[in-house]
Amino acid sequence: MSADAERRDFDRRDAEFRGVADRDAGPRDSEVRDAEQHEGGHCAGGHAGAERCDSARHAAERVLRELAPRVLGTLVRRGGDFSSAEDALQEALVAALEQWPTRGVPQNPGGWLFQVASRALVDRRRSEAARERREAEVASWSPESKEWVNATDMPDASELGLDPEDDTLLLLFTCCHPALTDASATALTLRAVGGLTTAEIARAFLVPESTMAQRISRAKESIRASGVSFELPEASERGRRLDAVLHVLYLIFNEGYAASSGPELVRVDLSREALRLARALQRVAPEHSEAAGLLALMLLTDARREARTSARGELIPLDEQDRSRWDRAAIAEGSALITATLARGQVGSYQLQAAIAALHDEAPSTDATDWPQIQALYGLLLRISDNPIVALNHAVATAMVQGPEAGLRLVDALARDPRIAGHYRLDAVRAHFFERAGDRAAAVKHFTAAADATASLAERDYLLAKAAKPAGR
Repeated sequence: MSADAERRDFDRRDAEFRGVADRDAGPRDSEVRDAEQHEGGHCAGGHAGAERCDSARHAAERVLRELAPRVLGTLVRRGGDFSSAEDALQEALVAALEQWPTRGVPQNPGGWLFQVASRALVDRRRSEAARERREAEVASWSPESKEWVNATDMPDASELGLDPEDDTLLLLFTCCHPALTDASATALTLRAVGGLTTAEIARAFLVPESTMAQRISRAKESIRASGVSFELPEASERGRRLDAVLHVLYLIFNEGYAASSGPELVRVDLSREALRLARALQRVAPEHSEAAGLLALMLLTDARREARTSARGELIPLDEQDRSRWDRAAIAEGSALITATLARGQVGSYQLQAAIAALHDEAPSTDATDWPQIQALYGLLLRISDNPIVALNHAVATAMVQGPEAGLRLVDALARDPRIAGHYRLDAVRAHFFERAGDRAAAVKHFTAAADATASLAERDYLLAKAAKPAGR
């Protein structure tokens, strides 16, 4: 099969699995088993049966999203071939989506997924090869060997070596491979670990989808050609790759906290996974200030998640949130962590963002927030991070301190930056500034433009509601 044909085949299977990836969450795997056992494991029976089938499928998708990066990490560790392992996993994911909604989620879904993917990997290696080296390698992976099991005797995670922490960290560091550029490493990790689609990654990077697809394809080929072993790097090598790993976790968390597309505002599975990996990363790099800063930032940001949406899933902006719903335990943990980290004296971008988040979380209201301090912190952040989104946030803080006209001047200047020109957030921020300045007509114009440009349905609905809101209310 040619490289183009292989890529088309992979994309077809990947799309079948990820096509509903922007949905948030369904029941846990135990809930799916209970529902399927109650219904006899069938998705039949007219409208009610179709609803049960959809519910079971959504639940299976959630379980698979959580398991996929862990199983992929184990396959890479055992097989040493990232691209083949990913292809085999996609076959297993498609098989799971075909079987689990009607038969129920297995008692050990991770073991099931690993076994099916492993057998697919064996089949691929057998079919690839007429050469002696391949044949010898295939023999060592034989399903009849003691490493493999029958479908009726599924091992648990510990027997398979499915350590969710070690193997997903391995996958993280593998994607941040020395053979790759930072941009390629980040894109590949978002795909393999974060489960984002190519379109979602392209939006995060502000590049066309076709450009991102080529970047990911080249990244996988570079890893394959490098010949570097797949194992958790030594401490010195981890340090060299850590910046890329942190950036990837930051992007995964952001996509989970504010989904760039789809009907849901948040994707809890992504933000939860990013938090879990950030904790694991801090344990293997406890002295790294930015690893601690990123974990603190995630804790302080995620603490507001429950208050960000209404019971109907509608977006609630920061100044309208019920702060009694914020997670005070997460705020206390994040604040203590960033306070201790800043005392080390090695300040980086994640620490500054965490300090800003702490000021928001500790304020009793929007009006009582220390906006001059936030403006100053964004000013420091701009000095070390040439990022247009940071510049936009600095404009918001400036408007809170100096008035909306000052913020509009900064946004107008920022609009000339090609990295963010035309981005819907520029219109959204302009609309809020015009609203504060009393220019209702201009506010409606920009709220509507932002709504037309965003891919997030929750944000679109919020922006349209703001545009339709009567003046003075």
